[in-house]
Amino acid sequence: MIHKQKQYYFRHLKDDIPAGIVVFLVALPLCLGIALASGAPLFSGLIGGLIGGLVVSWLSGSQLAVSGPAAGLTVIVFNAIESLGSFQGLLVACVLAGIMQLMLGFLRAGIIGAFFPAAVIEGMLAAIGLILIIKQIPHATGYHTHFEGDESYMQETAQSSFYEFLHAFIGVTPGSVVISVVALLIMILWGTAWFKKQKWLTLIPGPLVAVLWGVGYNVIARQYAPEWAVKSEHLVSLPVSEKAADFFNNFVLPNSSYLSYLGNPHVYTVAVTIAIIASLETLLSLEATDKLDPLKRLAPTNRELKAQGVGNIISGLLGGLPITAVIVRSAASINAGGQTRVACFTHGVFLLLSVMFLAHYLNYIPLACLAAILLHTGYKLANPALFRKFYQKGMSQFLPFVITVIAILVTDLLKGMAIGMVIGLFFVIKANYHAAITLIQDGSHYLLALNKDVSFLNKALLRKFILSIPGQSTVTIDASKAKFIDQDILETIEDFLATAPDDNIIVKTIDLHGKEKIKKHEAVVILNGRAEKRNAALIGFERKLLKH
Repeated sequence: MIHKQKQYYFRHLKDDIPAGIVVFLVALPLCLGIALASGAPLFSGLIGGLIGGLVVSWLSGSQLAVSGPAAGLTVIVFNAIESLGSFQGLLVACVLAGIMQLMLGFLRAGIIGAFFPAAVIEGMLAAIGLILIIKQIPHATGYHTHFEGDESYMQETAQSSFYEFLHAFIGVTPGSVVISVVALLIMILWGTAWFKKQKWLTLIPGPLVAVLWGVGYNVIARQYAPEWAVKSEHLVSLPVSEKAADFFNNFVLPNSSYLSYLGNPHVYTVAVTIAIIASLETLLSLEATDKLDPLKRLAPTNRELKAQGVGNIISGLLGGLPITAVIVRSAASINAGGQTRVACFTHGVFLLLSVMFLAHYLNYIPLACLAAILLHTGYKLANPALFRKFYQKGMSQFLPFVITVIAILVTDLLKGMAIGMVIGLFFVIKANYHAAITLIQDGSHYLLALNKDVSFLNKALLRKFILSIPGQSTVTIDASKAKFIDQDILETIEDFLATAPDDNIIVKTIDLHGKEKIKKHEAVVILNGRAEKRNAALIGFERKLLKH
């Protein structure tokens, strides 16, 4: 088993390492910016990014989720440092929050993530895509006053984001515009069918080429056309160590003062707040990442909570910020071709190497390059075709989707998701309230029956049944008794159908989508195309399973 896993990871190294480099380039300034916005030492953001990449990537059950400091926690962290009186108090709260998340994982609280409808999750992704576009245009045009809110979607940055967006077209820096436009064209061309057919080009990620272009352009412009060069405030800014050993001096290890904070009741209030917000943001990001996964893999949510808990404990003990799974970086990894957890681990390795040895050289990278990468990611998340697809599905899917988008844009992530949930729940209840799913086993044969009406409320149970089916099995999915099947259930089943061959699971479906998806001569229970024989055989199969 371990040997097969190694082969699996080695097979995707050509995709994961370039994707990890892209995520590293995106995450680097964001780690610094979030630390700055939180009122914490800049290096604490990098520590959080290192823990997310080097530790959580292997503890997590997700192959594509990328963890690190989250912009959604900036206000909580900022207020905690002020109210507790020191950064050390926050670190104690971070460790306690990690312990709480670990307990939530063992208590199987991760099931909460399965109760978010697909329309709401897709709406969150589209909203984040639009926010990325709004926030990165100032960097792309060379106008910006701060970078701490680059991936934030919280209320405290909404007004400033729109303000900067409107003023981005006034304070234009020619060099930044040239860099971002060409970088964006490079990534668009890299995604065309002709480029994908060129095998030698597929080995080089488009975003990496865009970064090299930006650095090369700025070096030449500084020498021959200074007025077209990018100023230092528009470049990546990393703290540079004189020698590698100085890197370890930046860690804040536990000391005797930590114990004094354990007697402060406010520390526990902050810890509970961080644990709840970080867990919700992680579960939302995990659901969204599963939606973006081209292979449609399902990540175990309880394991993710445990991984995040361990990550926050270690981050707090080393002097780092609280971390969560972050959809922006996860989407950037997927967009760059990442296939496994090695991409997230690679981004952590490059973060470590950059801080220890390469900080001086990374400071040559223009922010306009990173803006172009995130603009491209934002467009993919908020593609107009996505809005059209949900409109074609009907108002029961379109309204929760578009209202979630609007609500997140005008409030924040959690409030917007709550509003979308209420709207989505209304349509589900209106359509049909009662639902039931059963799984019956007979040796290596399984019968997954959708009884009566099945809504998204049963998605958690369905996922539990699917994850419990071992490899080398035969599964019959019988939807003949279901009068209504929610879109979330259909998508979950379709994802299972797509991944089942990887585990040598043979799946047969009956009356899914309102009609049989297998031909009569392909079904084991159908003889000579007679419906009567099919029904009789199916009933006998059910009775045989029930006896066991």
